[in-house]
Amino acid sequence: MQAMNMNDRLGATFSDTKEMSIRQTRKGWLQECFGCEAADEFKWFNITDGQNIHIATSLEESNCFMRICCGGCHDFTMEVKEEGSGEVIMAMHRPMACNAGPCKCCCYNKMDMSSSGKALGTITEECWVCVPRMSILDSNGGKVYKVHQPTCVMGMCVDICAEGNPCCGKGCCKVPFHIFPGDQSETDNGAPNVGKILKIPKSWRTEVFTDSEAYDVTFPSDATAEQKALIAGSSVWINASFFEAENAGE
Repeated sequence: MQAMNMNDRLGATFSDTKEMSIRQTRKGWLQECFGCEAADEFKWFNITDGQNIHIATSLEESNCFMRICCGGCHDFTMEVKEEGSGEVIMAMHRPMACNAGPCKCCCYNKMDMSSSGKALGTITEECWVCVPRMSILDSNGGKVYKVHQPTCVMGMCVDICAEGNPCCGKGCCKVPFHIFPGDQSETDNGAPNVGKILKIPKSWRTEVFTDSEAYDVTFPSDATAEQKALIAGSSVWINASFFEAENAGE
């Protein structure tokens, strides 16, 4: 995969990062009990080789009314700012569109990402039936990666045991999204993947009293800094399009 032009800050953040944790901050149970859907805020950590270094923070900019009424599809922008300096590493924009859902032929939910005013690429929903499927595109619209949950039964069902026992074992409460090369034809039924976005369980206090989420991202070994930025940003889109929508419907 060919590298695109990148700014120094993007390269410094992602070039040597193999794993990242993106954690939604605790919104506050009282605020949510009164129906005030707070703007999403995430803290970004480099967890490569057992590290836990807070490298950046991102805060959603959106209309409060739209967050309450259109949780899974509202328009928002988000800048990822370097911890300490406050300099912008990358920016994300999700335009308002139909909620992510099966059997659509248009109005796909997507999010555009950029750095220093230059387009990095897009994550976009694809047409799907049973298992949500997404594509990560570069700035020219070329498909770099395919993303979906691990599957079984000829790709028709989510393999809930992919991370281990989903009830009380290693896989408890984990939701994986596997990353495949854009030109890989077979991605179902345990096909080899090159990376992963994993929604991980948190403490019961956080789960019960807030709708905050956390994602661990494992990057493909040959990914460029720009491609890693696209994958990391995709975890924010996955949260907004699937789990924020789920919480908004409760």
